[in-house]
Amino acid sequence: MTPRPRLSRAALQAAGIAADPAPVRILHLGLGAFFRAHQAWYTAHAGDATEWGIAAFTGRSPVAAAALAPQDGLYTLQVRGAETDRDEIVSSVVEAADGADIPRFLEVFRAPRLAVVTLTITEAGYRMRPDGSPDLDDPALAGDLDVLGAGVRESDPAVLQPTTALGRLLLGLEERRRTGGAGLALVPCDNLPDNGGRLARALTETASVVRPDLARWIEDRVSFVGTSVDRITPALPPDEVRAIGERGPWLDAAPVVTEPFSDWVLCGTFPAGRPAWEDAGARFVDDVGPWERRKLWLLNGAHTLLAVAGPLLGHETIASAIRDDRLRLEVERFWDEAARQLPASLGVPEYRAALLERFGNPRIEHRLAQIAKDGTTKLRVRIVPVAEAELRAGRLPRGCATAVAAWARSVPDPDGGGVRDRIAALSPTLADNGPFIAAVHSAMATHPDPEETR
Repeated sequence: MTPRPRLSRAALQAAGIAADPAPVRILHLGLGAFFRAHQAWYTAHAGDATEWGIAAFTGRSPVAAAALAPQDGLYTLQVRGAETDRDEIVSSVVEAADGADIPRFLEVFRAPRLAVVTLTITEAGYRMRPDGSPDLDDPALAGDLDVLGAGVRESDPAVLQPTTALGRLLLGLEERRRTGGAGLALVPCDNLPDNGGRLARALTETASVVRPDLARWIEDRVSFVGTSVDRITPALPPDEVRAIGERGPWLDAAPVVTEPFSDWVLCGTFPAGRPAWEDAGARFVDDVGPWERRKLWLLNGAHTLLAVAGPLLGHETIASAIRDDRLRLEVERFWDEAARQLPASLGVPEYRAALLERFGNPRIEHRLAQIAKDGTTKLRVRIVPVAEAELRAGRLPRGCATAVAAWARSVPDPDGGGVRDRIAALSPTLADNGPFIAAVHSAMATHPDPEETR
């Protein structure tokens, strides 16, 4: 029996399927599953997809690039509904590279045809303080800025090795400025409020540390596009990756599983053009803020609540947790609080109903442990704003208090400072509000201790 070939453009062409790579006009940072289910999928489904190829670079680990590079960036996207699957080969990624390959990174960054840089680096990857400013005390970011501050003036930039996403972006933008490159658009696709504005602030403030004329160039030539992104894309265990990758006509080492639902809302300008993402359903609006908050609070906020509270009741996945009547009521109560801060024009009741259906899809195994990573950062942007807004309106946000209580149960307290001190790390406003602290203590009393569930 002839062994099946590895998925590649040559293998597709041998089967009579057109697979010529599009020219690289997009650079992406963060070669994870969500990017491949979302931005790469939208680009592949744009009407002008043959004009927009993506060079995608990994962040902390080169593993994804090692799997995708032999496949010429191709991978299987399995859209998994409650009962049936739909598989497709996504071809918009034309190069998959290790983010530590700085010479290649700079080569792509200075290419005249480059028009868009997109990012999926997780909330923590932006290395920001709670107020949205760059955390200049972060050791990795501070180290990058020290190296770049001297290196961009005195060395060949290609020999520098920044490790953070902001450091690499600064190096790429400096290379483009230094070589006379045209402006471009930066499009963050992570779950941060005002993600475009925050990235603009982070880059201009850190650029000022590295080189003031770079900061001015960024302000003059770079646009920052705000986004709201939405598509549940769980991490897959190795055995499931193998099973999906072996079931088609080609062996695929890097398949991705996602849900049928997808949404992308963007606001901003693209000085050098962009793909026709609207052909795939993307929306371009004048104000992305309300859409961003709807998704960040209702979907991501509920995910975070379930991720911190679900394990205390023995649950491991979103689908299992949302079937628990107690947790579902806690989610609904939190949603009631969040909905009061959202415009009626966003169709919040319909979105909530759709979320319950999506969360309950038993064939999307979204593990709570995956969502719980960087939990403190996530609570700050997904739960705390709702709690603070409710308190300003004179209401006690018991749904938010439940999420904070479950989080407080799960985080260590090495200094013995108690619940109030832990909450102060989330929000001084919440820590100074007596009724809210009392509501957190009350909620903690109703949840089992984590040690009791082990």
